[in-house]
Amino acid sequence: QVQLVESGGGLVQPGGSLRLSCAASGSIFGTDIMGWYRQAPGKERELVATIVNSGATNYANSVKGRFTISRNNAKTVYLQMNSLKADDTAVYYCNLRRIFSGAVYWGQGTQVTVSS
Repeated sequence: QVQLVESGGGLVQPGGSLRLSCAASGSIFGTDIMGWYRQAPGKERELVATIVNSGATNYANSVKGRFTISRNNAKTVYLQMNSLKADDTAVYYCNLRRIFSGAVYWGQGTQVTVSS
């Protein structure tokens, strides 16, 4: 029903930047909440940022002021990551949540490694 494909991950130095993209396909609704989560080895998956159709955004405290989520249409979401830190190293997952049913969909993830 919904497919999410992330891209843009890679290896960057501390202080560097990356721009992640998520391409959504299938039955996408304008009311869907889209966002980014991340999971480091041995850690729980955690919220990074979300965005709704109105453009309202929500950020984890750990990335606030450094990351920016954007959504230019219902099927494309981006995560601009600046001032990257080693602690940002994780697999980043695109996420879509239905506003009413609560159904959740995940992409396959893209690796972000911040290292010297």
